[in-house]
Amino acid sequence: MKKIVLLLTVVAFIFTGLAPVFAGPDGNKRKGKYTYRKVYKACMARGEVSAPKPIVNPDAHTQAEWTQIFEQKSFDEFKCAPEWEALNDKQLLDIYTYLWSFAADSPTPAKCK
Repeated sequence: MKKIVLLLTVVAFIFTGLAPVFAGPDGNKRKGKYTYRKVYKACMARGEVSAPKPIVNPDAHTQAEWTQIFEQKSFDEFKCAPEWEALNDKQLLDIYTYLWSFAADSPTPAKCK
């Protein structure tokens, strides 16, 4: 009986410790990465930026900062305002998920390549 209680306690602590790993936005980060790059390719074709590579990397902000940016919808830092305004809520959620998942304080920070 004591072994079962001990086992259940250990399992509860493991799941409690892993909860922050599974928290976060529920968009599709692969689609978000694709859409994020597509925005900059369209922006480059229009002539506002000189390269199709996004000017802001996912690791430029922490997860909390990405949350604040997307809650306030303040995309001035990204430039390419017409392209950002044309995105629907699903596309914004996917981009947010991508940027949040690879933020500076995430387990796997990333730069756009």
